[in-house]
Amino acid sequence: MGSAGAAGEVMSREEADRVLERLDAEHEAVESSLLALQDHAGRRLLEGAQLAGTTAHRWSRAEAAITSLWNGFDVYSRTLRQARELRARRRWPSRDDLVELTRLLRGTLTVPGGALPGTPGASLTEAPRLAEELTLTQLVERMNEWYAQALDVVAAADSVWSALPARIDLLAAELGRVRSLAHSVGVRPGEHPAADDLERTTAELKALREEVVRDPLAFWTPTGGSGAPGGGRPDTTRYDSAARALEDVRREIDAVLAVRQDAETRLMKLRDLLTRADRTLAEARAARGEVLAKIAASEVPAVSGPPTVLQEQLATAAEYRRRAQWHRLSPLLESLEERAEEELERARAQLSAVTAPLAVRAELRGRLDAYKAKVAQNGLAEDRLLIERYDAARRMLWSAPCNLRAAEDAVLRYQWAAQEALQQRQQDARDAAGGAMNMGAE
Repeated sequence: MGSAGAAGEVMSREEADRVLERLDAEHEAVESSLLALQDHAGRRLLEGAQLAGTTAHRWSRAEAAITSLWNGFDVYSRTLRQARELRARRRWPSRDDLVELTRLLRGTLTVPGGALPGTPGASLTEAPRLAEELTLTQLVERMNEWYAQALDVVAAADSVWSALPARIDLLAAELGRVRSLAHSVGVRPGEHPAADDLERTTAELKALREEVVRDPLAFWTPTGGSGAPGGGRPDTTRYDSAARALEDVRREIDAVLAVRQDAETRLMKLRDLLTRADRTLAEARAARGEVLAKIAASEVPAVSGPPTVLQEQLATAAEYRRRAQWHRLSPLLESLEERAEEELERARAQLSAVTAPLAVRAELRGRLDAYKAKVAQNGLAEDRLLIERYDAARRMLWSAPCNLRAAEDAVLRYQWAAQEALQQRQQDARDAAGGAMNMGAE
């Protein structure tokens, strides 16, 4: 919509023609805007809806603005038609014609319902005026205000209705699919938190859709700084929250479905883990008896019994699978898998702790034999001291029970003696080589 010129003296013929041309263009723009508003899908929906809250309040004002807009347009059209007919009488209008044209085009007109509550210059609590005196310029400005006020409500409501109900319906359809899956795996209200969340989300979506349909403007966030009618975006906060809640439930149901598909495999793996843990503990207990019999002066830790609690829980998990109670089986399997791995590691740690003295004895035996072989390679196999120290260490290491501390000391004494003997042999060899060189020189 455009704006008309300001009031002045009697217009000339040329000035009157220019004003009429501009007013014709403005009339066409106003008419196009009115027809577009009349055909706007949002306006038709608002007229047929049972509104409440913010939308009901703002739409009642917008309807009054639309009524005033049409009334103003009728006055505008009638006045412009009179001016056109007057101008068409003569090619060269008389002064009386120009005076009348000036009155029509720049004078005041009586417009019904000129000032509405909520329009610029009017109080929100002020009652609408029955009529108002306006020039064509002022009438165009006032029609711009009415149009913007009505279009702002219509466009905002249409945007919310176009965005939210369809998305809510799609989410509700997905919710129905998830509910069906939940029921198939035994996830039911009162028995599983996910089912309770599903019920809450269902109620929230139903309430949200009803509120959006009755009061769309309650879900509209205007764009800051924008003066254009309908500037803003739908507020999807509650919808997004419901979508996230449904996604959490869907993941939980998927996890339960996955449990149903591979429950037997996971149960078999759990049985294997616990069996290996039992065998490892049995091996540790047998090894402990061997260590106590073969190693003296050594602290051997006690070995715990088999994990009976885990075996009982495994039996419970098998019962849940037999009864298809997947929602109960899922968390129990996760807990059992973690604890079974820990139990196997604990059993292995106990076996390592129990057999540590045997490992020390084996290492000492290996070290003793390695030095004996090295001594023999260097021609010291008949060295009496080395033979005595080797025999002493060997008797300790191959006796039962074996005193590891004394055996380790004996091995160290043999090792030191062997190192000294080897160093002496190397020194003798160097001395012999040096004497031979001196004789050759003489």
